[in-house]
Amino acid sequence: MVAVLELKDTVEERCIDPMSTENTKDNEDPLELEQIVNVLQSILIAQQQNKDEKARKVTTTTQMNNPSEQCYTSKKLKREEQVIVDYELDRHISHSHLLVNHGSSNEANLITLGCVDTKSIQANTLTPREQEKADESIQKAVFCLFNNQFMNAKRLFEQQANSDPLHALGLGSMMFLKAVITLDHQVHQDAIHVLTKVYQIATAQIDKATRRNIGSTVSQYLSSCRQYIRLSKSVPTDIKPVKPKQLEMHRVEPISNGILRAHVVKAEACLQIAILYLLQETVTGYVKCGLNLRRAYVSYSIVWEEYKRMGQLHNEYIDGGTISGIQFGIGAIHLILSSLPQKVLRVISAFGWKPDKHLGFVLLKLCLEERRIRSPMASVMLLAYYTTLTSFCPQLLAGEYTQPAIETLLDAQRIYPNSCIFLYFAGRTSRLARNLILSSQSFLYASEISKNEWAEVEMRHVCSYEIALNHMMHSHWKEANDIFSTLYNDKYFSPALFRYLSAACLDMMGERTEAILAFADVPSLIGDKPSATEQYILRKVRFLQSSGYQDMDMILCALEYLYFMNAFEFMGIHELEHNLELVDDALSGILEAEKLEYTIRTRELLPETPPPQYEDQRGILLLLKVAILNAMNCHQESIIHLNWVIDQRHKIKAEKWIVPYIFWEAGVTAWNMEQRSQGVSFWQTALKYTNYDFENRLVMKINLAITHAEEVGVYPIELKKQCKLNSSIMCTGNTLHDSGIIMYQSSESTTDCEDEGNESIDKAVDRSSLGSC
Repeated sequence: MVAVLELKDTVEERCIDPMSTENTKDNEDPLELEQIVNVLQSILIAQQQNKDEKARKVTTTTQMNNPSEQCYTSKKLKREEQVIVDYELDRHISHSHLLVNHGSSNEANLITLGCVDTKSIQANTLTPREQEKADESIQKAVFCLFNNQFMNAKRLFEQQANSDPLHALGLGSMMFLKAVITLDHQVHQDAIHVLTKVYQIATAQIDKATRRNIGSTVSQYLSSCRQYIRLSKSVPTDIKPVKPKQLEMHRVEPISNGILRAHVVKAEACLQIAILYLLQETVTGYVKCGLNLRRAYVSYSIVWEEYKRMGQLHNEYIDGGTISGIQFGIGAIHLILSSLPQKVLRVISAFGWKPDKHLGFVLLKLCLEERRIRSPMASVMLLAYYTTLTSFCPQLLAGEYTQPAIETLLDAQRIYPNSCIFLYFAGRTSRLARNLILSSQSFLYASEISKNEWAEVEMRHVCSYEIALNHMMHSHWKEANDIFSTLYNDKYFSPALFRYLSAACLDMMGERTEAILAFADVPSLIGDKPSATEQYILRKVRFLQSSGYQDMDMILCALEYLYFMNAFEFMGIHELEHNLELVDDALSGILEAEKLEYTIRTRELLPETPPPQYEDQRGILLLLKVAILNAMNCHQESIIHLNWVIDQRHKIKAEKWIVPYIFWEAGVTAWNMEQRSQGVSFWQTALKYTNYDFENRLVMKINLAITHAEEVGVYPIELKKQCKLNSSIMCTGNTLHDSGIIMYQSSESTTDCEDEGNESIDKAVDRSSLGSC
């Protein structure tokens, strides 16, 4: 942690305030992002050393009993916290601004394109070199955009936004960046509206340039249909370059640079619209995503075909910005489609070709190295890919993508040292590296540095949410509750969600009455078209209400939400141990309630009190316990709990999501115990379940895991065969088990794997299938 400890000395040597207006505008102080990247690199080295040391240990027990092996000791945390406090005092930074609703001018911040007058848009007749000269103002605007000078960038883009497609795309990209960072549905709709206008402007310019070259409207329509069908299948690969003499003698007439440039802009607008629809995580959104990806790919293919046809002379006929746009667009599409599960791809049904993830990386990195207009967007795309996929599946992808994310940040900070956009991604990358303090500090810097600018409110809201999530991981429930209450009062994103999270934090603080009152507000805050998250919290609140809030000691809503966010994988050992104690206490509460209710049944004949039925509550708690144990690398200890939930899966009625998620955790346990083929089989079993909470998240997670397994040469085995091999541990449901930490009991007979219903799954999964783990 040398970089962290040097941070204080570095700050004391510099008396310039990085949060001052002048310094922010002039981009003279690269301290924040540079320091964060240096710390991240140090953390990654320390984690790798710690991992190598643990690999030499024989048992998990030895790992847990030796505190010197843990990377995140309390001493180091205290030293790091002191450095952060010194930095804040020296720079006059405070978390308090996150709880204040700063005002902003909506009119000044509003980005819109009026009615597109297609008749007034003229064809672009500039040569490639003339175009590069004309696009210097756009290059300057992009530099302003990623250096927090949003209003300057907006002013430069607006100069020709109604007539030039690339200027209009600049405004659309500003809205796109705001939409993908924030969670606000209205911002997403505004961005789609602006990008649709960009599409219309680019299409109008293409039509104006090509209309006189194509005989009639009918022939133009037929030609477009033929081209659409031909190019939507895949990128043309069998294109022979034209001989230079043919070009010089005009035997081959190339498509004008203006048309190619407009095609790239048109395609990029469709690409950004497709990403926004994809983020909605709905069937309708997936269909619209597919339609826009198909449109984007047709236009990109036209330019790519011409680019390949020009061969070594492509720079003479195509401007550098357009070439950069091809690299960015095709590379981004390959990355996006390669990360989607087959279930979603079937809904999209956009392509008949196999996406190439490695080609996507190559093209985006080429675009990044060219340092042209799309280069910073290529950095954003790579960072979004690394952080999003790792957040979905940190168990398998953290080691693969954390280092590339740090390297991408390091490259970005050289040119955009104070960019709030890259600081936001630095916060997410720090979380992947399990440094929550640095993560919160990065989000705080991003929020501070965007004050009094175009994206101030949106950056404050999203950074506040991320900081509150980090507080939850640290079990700082009061601080998290304060931020969630502010977001609820600001009506940001989903008031129902933030009211629910506030209630969950209050419950963890022991303020049960206030928590119940907050939970009671949630149903009235959910609209007619609830999101998947709102459907989950609504059902959760109704489940609590069904027992009159009497079962709240058995339910840990805050930890459940952290589990869905994969937060356990980003916590230090002390936080994980604390959460494990909370789960054990809740499980003990279930056991005490069962004992009490069975005592009544020993004294009264047919009592009014029904038999205890806590399979749902116990199933969730055991799932949380397994996830925490897996995050602590205590995989052997999780086996008994996995087997219990799998045995009792038919008795779980309300919380249907438990069963597929327990199969996911079973796969993680098997994978980390070097039974990787068995782990893949468990993941495939989880895919057989449908219609449960957060299904899309789990399907995405499993797709990433199986794809990773295939890349390293691991394939599933039939569970029927493996059940015969693994029989060393049996877990029966009618016995009282005491592991020294938790006891759980079922007085009724167990549900055999051969029970009626779900025969195919029952035959595939034996209770002893995890026995040899």
